[in-house]
Amino acid sequence: MTRAFLFPGQGSQSTGMGKALSEAFTCAREVFQEVDEALGQKLSALMFNGPEETLKLTANAQPALMAVSIAVMRVLSSEGGKALPALASHVAGHSLGEYTALCAAGSFSLSDTARLLRLRGASMQAAVPVGVGAMAALLGVDLDVAREIAEAAAEKEVCACANDNAPGQVVISGHKAAVERALKIAADKGFKRSIMLQVSAPFHCALMEPAAKVMKQALEKTHIAAPVVPLIANVTAEEVVEPTAIRRLLVEQVTGLVRWRESMLALKAKGVEKAVEAGSGTVLAGLMKRIDKDIQMTSIHTPQEIEAFLQSV
Repeated sequence: MTRAFLFPGQGSQSTGMGKALSEAFTCAREVFQEVDEALGQKLSALMFNGPEETLKLTANAQPALMAVSIAVMRVLSSEGGKALPALASHVAGHSLGEYTALCAAGSFSLSDTARLLRLRGASMQAAVPVGVGAMAALLGVDLDVAREIAEAAAEKEVCACANDNAPGQVVISGHKAAVERALKIAADKGFKRSIMLQVSAPFHCALMEPAAKVMKQALEKTHIAAPVVPLIANVTAEEVVEPTAIRRLLVEQVTGLVRWRESMLALKAKGVEKAVEAGSGTVLAGLMKRIDKDIQMTSIHTPQEIEAFLQSV
């Protein structure tokens, strides 16, 4: 049975995440302590106790989500005696989750991952003044049609597909006026369920170019080892193991389309029959139901879920 581990992106955070893990497992507590030290901030206190509005800030949510996922992986390794290669053939992560996947697979140290995600979150937030950009979910719309809608709406502004999450769920990103035009065009075409998203910046489009430059400089200074299992990269939906290629793809990911639907289909083509969403929330499990029901999904976050998973393997 071939299995992949998947790691969530922004939007999966919630107040209290990781607290039960920290209380139950010393190795999980050590993960949160190391992230706190790397950032010079008591991020764990924010994760456990809120306030939620502060946790939702991009610069906090990104390293926080990573920390919970890595805590789960440390428990599997330390308490369950199961290293990643014994459990999975591949890893993948949604947007920021790609950094988590690489950390889990040994490409990045935990401290480096925390610092990179803090910088990524801050630089993405700073790339566009608040109110200038926007994102929207086009529901019932597939990628080809979403691209046509975004192109028609751009009118010399930026409007592009940011996330191909699942059949009938494509997220667009760009200048606010252009994204609003896209919603009108979608409605005129009969797609009336599209919605503006409550996000702090227009991620994964050309407006993020300043952040891409920041991340390029940071990644050039960061050691990247070959992952112990291949990563399915967001921007190519293909396997990658070579550190130079990983570095380049992480830069491209800041402005590029997250090809999540294609990435999950690529896993299936590689023989993956089971997938584990390691970390906060169940967003990826929900997407998988829409992408391919043949892949059996498990979401693990709590001590009880981890214990049940370890008993199953």
